[in-house]
Amino acid sequence: MAQLTILRYPDARLMKPSEPVEVFDENLARLVADMGETMYKAPGVGLAAPQVNVRRRIIVLDTSENKDQLMVLINPEIIETSEEKKLYEEGCLSLPHIYEKVERPARVKVKAQDIHGNWFEVEGDGLLAVCLQHEIDHLKGTVFVDYLSPMKRNRIKTKLLKEEREIKKAAAAGNHAAKKGKKVKK
Repeated sequence: MAQLTILRYPDARLMKPSEPVEVFDENLARLVADMGETMYKAPGVGLAAPQVNVRRRIIVLDTSENKDQLMVLINPEIIETSEEKKLYEEGCLSLPHIYEKVERPARVKVKAQDIHGNWFEVEGDGLLAVCLQHEIDHLKGTVFVDYLSPMKRNRIKTKLLKEEREIKKAAAAGNHAAKKGKKVKK
């Protein structure tokens, strides 16, 4: 298994819709295993394939207390939502350290395929309902900040772009010092 690189918002690749999975083979199983490992190490409770630059309709999630119940949903579709809505504070591995409240249906029913292509349904409320909706949004090219006001979204985008510049600047300084044989303070 390999840990995958998670794209950071506002990377344009996060905004592209995903294609359905049509081939259920060992490559798919390997990708799902890598996605699970990446999600757990991040650490997170859900990860969609577009977040690791794979434009396929695949999500993994684990909302269990012990983080030992990996759910794999391939080609997931929400088939039913409750009329009742709830506000939940959401975060995202593609938007590190950003948390905002988003209103979503309190309960959902999803149909999906497993890694062998067999269809199944899952129903959830609470954190599971939020995760299912959040990760399926990624497959459509939607990020949770798209539900926020333009002002909040722009503020978050500016903050993350500034962080990215600082990370690149620090990495460049480290590379420059390494080439000169100097030690870099960390």
